[in-house]
Amino acid sequence: MKILLIGGTGTISMAITKLLAQQGHEVILLNRGYRNNDLPENVRTIQCDIQNEADVEKKLADMTFDCVGEFIGFVPSQVERDFRLFSGKTKQYIYISSASAYQKPLSDCIITESTPLSNPHWQYSRDKIACEEYLMKQYRENGFPMTIVRPSHTYDERSVPLGVHGDNGSWQVVKRIMDGKPVIIHGDGTSLWTITHNSDFAKAYAGLVGNIHAIGQAFHITSDESVTWNQIYSIIADELGVELKACYVPSSVLNAIGPYDFEGTLLGDKAHTVIFDNSKIKRAVPGFTATVRADQGIRNTVRYILDHKECQTEDEEFDRWCDKVINVMNNIKI
Repeated sequence: MKILLIGGTGTISMAITKLLAQQGHEVILLNRGYRNNDLPENVRTIQCDIQNEADVEKKLADMTFDCVGEFIGFVPSQVERDFRLFSGKTKQYIYISSASAYQKPLSDCIITESTPLSNPHWQYSRDKIACEEYLMKQYRENGFPMTIVRPSHTYDERSVPLGVHGDNGSWQVVKRIMDGKPVIIHGDGTSLWTITHNSDFAKAYAGLVGNIHAIGQAFHITSDESVTWNQIYSIIADELGVELKACYVPSSVLNAIGPYDFEGTLLGDKAHTVIFDNSKIKRAVPGFTATVRADQGIRNTVRYILDHKECQTEDEEFDRWCDKVINVMNNIKI
């Protein structure tokens, strides 16, 4: 199949790009070229900014596709642009939405694709919902062959999955654990969370490409395994060979004290126990199962980061903030 991926080199999409290329598809990436050096040799690239609609239209003028995958569409105007660009030019359009769009707070911790979409805490999620609604409308009214995919917390070898971190990613938290300093865990660390390795996500996504049962449908793709935040942080500490020193802080407190905005990422997402029912994706893609166990994936990621200096981005401001919050929490008399 001839497949165009918009983006194609991010945490989720790089694994998909590599797998589709390995499967023998004609894979073309449309992006700005920032990570194209890591691509398989048989992947073609069209370097341009998807925001420049006229330029994209010109460069794709005589091309049609079996599938177009959109990984960097965040607001309705962007999927509206995609509809103009690809209506009549592709047999399938797969849009990456977000599992954070599901109802918060949840009425049932077991999530299916029929769980209502509503997130009052996070504009990012509300924008994703609006994008989905627009695409569903185009499917119903114009037969636009769209498929919606909702990832939850998907990670790769470059970033350890965490609940609380600064703007520069996970390294500073890993470093604090390694140095024997306490780290902040939201809530009491006992809520259940689902993390999915990007290689597992790619297997299910690839099974939706060209799949007649995927047109007009929405799917989430996650692991079947749920772990607590205490387990996630303990696995990191164990791989580093040190004792975990946890400081528990309510999510609402973390959001209230600033300067970091945790309303969306915590109150609108990670503060809630989530368990995903993956029956629908397994019916559409027979044989799919996530095989990277949480402890294995986390350990591999920690090792990769320790071996790659480019993944060790310091965040001194976040480090000082952690020290201040932990000091306050340790001095609260109950």
